[in-house]
Amino acid sequence: MNYVTFGGVTVGLMILGYQLVTWYPGRKQLMKDPAKHAARLLPFLLSWAYGCLTTLGVGGAVGWISGAILGLSNWLGDVALVWGVGGSGGQSAARATYLPMSGNGLGIVLILTACFIAAVKKSGEDQSKTLKLGAWCGITLGTSAGVAGFAAVPLAQVANWLGDNTYGQI
Repeated sequence: MNYVTFGGVTVGLMILGYQLVTWYPGRKQLMKDPAKHAARLLPFLLSWAYGCLTTLGVGGAVGWISGAILGLSNWLGDVALVWGVGGSGGQSAARATYLPMSGNGLGIVLILTACFIAAVKKSGEDQSKTLKLGAWCGITLGTSAGVAGFAAVPLAQVANWLGDNTYGQI
């Protein structure tokens, strides 16, 4: 299990804020066609969910990469808090407990990893950036004690359920 600090959560919230500000079409446009504009946010949200899943006890290469990204985000955020605004770094912001992934759920995460890599390679430069930022945001906020961390529980349950039903049917 990877643990996040307040600095890591800060980095994740900065990524989320950046994405929302660049996505927001304005009130008038949003009211005119909400489905179209919500669909533009969907790739970010899906890659956020994938990033969140990679932090939930996933080992191997996927877990190592996710842990490295989380560690770097923790360090960057802690440095920014200490040197940028005079805060203190290194304070844990992780949930006390988490739902572990089952073996079948981990298989689903591996399948999603292949799909994520294919989506990044297939997408254009702007969409690739959105996908990567979404996964990074999910990695940093997936184990937080706040609302974003609570989303990890249903995501893990869905991955475990999907894995149980997929591998149970084959």
